[in-house]
Amino acid sequence: MDTLAGKTFLHYTIVRKLGAGGMGVVYEAEDTRLSRHVALKFLSKDFEQDANALERFQQEARAASVLNHPNICTIYAIEECDGQHFIAMELLEGQSLAENIHGRPLTLEKILEIGIQISDALDVAHDKGIVHRDLKPANIFITSRDQAKILDFGVAKLVRDRHAAMETMAADATTVAPLQLTSPGTAVGTVAYMSPEQARGEHLDGRSDLFSMGSIFYEMATGKLPFDGTTSAVMFQGILGGNPRPPVELNPSISSKLEEIIGKALEKDRDLRYQS
Repeated sequence: MDTLAGKTFLHYTIVRKLGAGGMGVVYEAEDTRLSRHVALKFLSKDFEQDANALERFQQEARAASVLNHPNICTIYAIEECDGQHFIAMELLEGQSLAENIHGRPLTLEKILEIGIQISDALDVAHDKGIVHRDLKPANIFITSRDQAKILDFGVAKLVRDRHAAMETMAADATTVAPLQLTSPGTAVGTVAYMSPEQARGEHLDGRSDLFSMGSIFYEMATGKLPFDGTTSAVMFQGILGGNPRPPVELNPSISSKLEEIIGKALEKDRDLRYQS
């Protein structure tokens, strides 16, 4: 039973619970002021008294709110009511890219369509100095109109100056995949899609997201992770020193050009990877 269903916070009336994970719980709600339905992401009760968690939660909204792009989920507002903090955002209909893949390769047309949209959104984010740091199929939503949307800039970093230290803008993602999340005090992000430099805890730039995109392309093309394993340690080992199985061995229909793109995106040396 949805404990908040039917309750009103400011001018939002809760309709139903959509999901939960990490630090947030997401509900569908009606914005009675504008007569539209939105998604409300509440800070979980376990973290409401944690000042650091609250700041990280709010910084998630700040990171995404500076970005205006059709392939990035729109943030409407950061709100607080009766001691409960929440983010009002665009309500999306469809399913995640992870649900679209579900262990099966996508068609080349679909791969290119999604890849172009997400790459364009990342280009805008990187131009604003924002590195997502947790790109994965679970954080990419495919709407019922086949529009890709990047979600959860919860562990994003804002690079105020490319030569300056990065400011962490962190909050846990709404969707949590088992055996793929890092532990507190370690590299931030999702292990299976991390770049080598992220796994080593180094300062990051947009090229780290491009490595994650390479992993996503690999999974869209093969239905499999490039660096899989039963534990985080095994995944780290593959990311830092292993080579993924050639995609064409898992899906013979993959074009040589797509395999070349995936290979370059997954270069362990970021200077050899795509630079933008």
